[in-house]
Amino acid sequence: MNYITDPKEIEKRSFEIISKNIDEMKFEKRELMIVKRVIHATADFDFAHIIKISDGAIDAGLKALKEGCTIVTDTKMAEAGINKKALKSIGASVKCYIDMPQVEELSKTYAITRSMASMVIASKDGRNKIFAIGNAPTALFKLCELVNSGEVMPYLIIGVPVGFVGAEEAKEEVKKLGVPYIITEGRKGGSTIAAAIVNALLYMMGD
Repeated sequence: MNYITDPKEIEKRSFEIISKNIDEMKFEKRELMIVKRVIHATADFDFAHIIKISDGAIDAGLKALKEGCTIVTDTKMAEAGINKKALKSIGASVKCYIDMPQVEELSKTYAITRSMASMVIASKDGRNKIFAIGNAPTALFKLCELVNSGEVMPYLIIGVPVGFVGAEEAKEEVKKLGVPYIITEGRKGGSTIAAAIVNALLYMMGD
């Protein structure tokens, strides 16, 4: 059996296929980079229709990265999927709080999910300027509450939790905040999507 073994050729061919199956004219150049990166990570062309990028969101994300911000994720999986070499090259970092002892303590004390508690703890560090939520709708709901109460003001929210309970509604709440956002409308999303969006922003830094 003949098949492609060169990773660079596989990626090249993959993006060629993606380009042939979406209407590239619907997106400006940087938006297209994000959309293609997500489709590449998922093999799901629906994301060309459900990714929504607010005005100024890409610029806000790049500004945060240029300032050497910390990106907060709600899962270790999203944290692991973000390109560490690219982060290091610009002096930025990524952090997931989910396993921290104070997060577990807070979740038990107030009977909330650890994902929610992780957002509370993360909101106390001013270096956390990008929040990338790919798994837990409760984390995104809590982040919205923290923004509304003035406890945190991110440069950018990447809100792409997946699921049947609360995912769609949490993303709609993000739209009301007045904070730059990149979301996926509806139920689809996931940690892989959150990481892909962050990576797309990181790759823009090299252009």
